[in-house]
Amino acid sequence: MYEAVTQDIKVSVEPIYLEDQSSPENGHYVWAYSVKIENNGQNQVQLINRHWKITDAMGRSQEVRGAGVVGEQPVLDPGESYEYTSGTPLPTPSGFMHGAYEMETPTGDMLEIKIPAFSLDSPYEPRQVH
Repeated sequence: MYEAVTQDIKVSVEPIYLEDQSSPENGHYVWAYSVKIENNGQNQVQLINRHWKITDAMGRSQEVRGAGVVGEQPVLDPGESYEYTSGTPLPTPSGFMHGAYEMETPTGDMLEIKIPAFSLDSPYEPRQVH
């Protein structure tokens, strides 16, 4: 489990290699990642946008930006959490991801909430620290 806390918002990520959706002989590796966002602060927040940077084992990066997560823009009151699962393919047997969520408070303040960097490692490559 990978974790980061920014302004009392805790983001935890757990990546899982998906053997059944991967095809190593064709250079296609797939991971799911489960994310939990916890509002440990005093104010309500709404997740407005996401920004991911995905890097494969060859150092090639792609950026993904968009509204919300999995088609939602959840509102989290103090003490609430939100969980979702998404996924990503890579052409290499390992890589890593990191990013940020843009969240808005009821007063219109925008917060950049860090998503911790996490490793994407398949059983087809020795585990590496990225």
